[in-house]
Amino acid sequence: MTFVYTHLEDYVRDLYTSIGVTKPSHLDPRIIGPKLGFTVIYLPIDSVSYDNIIIIDSRLSKQEQWQEFCHELGHVISHSGNQTKTHPLFVEYQEWKANNFALQACVPTFMLNKIRLPIDEELAIIKICLLFKVEYDFAEKRLNHYFNNHFFKNCNLVERSY
Repeated sequence: MTFVYTHLEDYVRDLYTSIGVTKPSHLDPRIIGPKLGFTVIYLPIDSVSYDNIIIIDSRLSKQEQWQEFCHELGHVISHSGNQTKTHPLFVEYQEWKANNFALQACVPTFMLNKIRLPIDEELAIIKICLLFKVEYDFAEKRLNHYFNNHFFKNCNLVERSY
């Protein structure tokens, strides 16, 4: 079977490889942010981004901080302007796009393709959590997203392993 990447997966792969981020151990806001020209600041406030500054809520767990960083990175890379002056439906659309970007940026497909996932779905999710430093629910959503995009829908993990 030929593996076809989505445009976003291609973008994340190209973005990461252009700055030398090629394996899960490189997936860290303190590495990625500066390499992309962003200042990353940790403060006890809600995460937000503006221009080349990404503020991450320091009250969150390390996994949540990583997920928030990728969400905010999605905003600064893809969006411009001030959301407070934007129509609510467009804000919702931008949030959806940033959430989707975070799924891909936290657990990049080009890295996910290189690992051997356990047949048991729960064990596969746990492996993703540990390797990519994301929360369980996030890893579960990302695994489902991965299979929905690249494999037959309505198959279980056993049927997907070749």
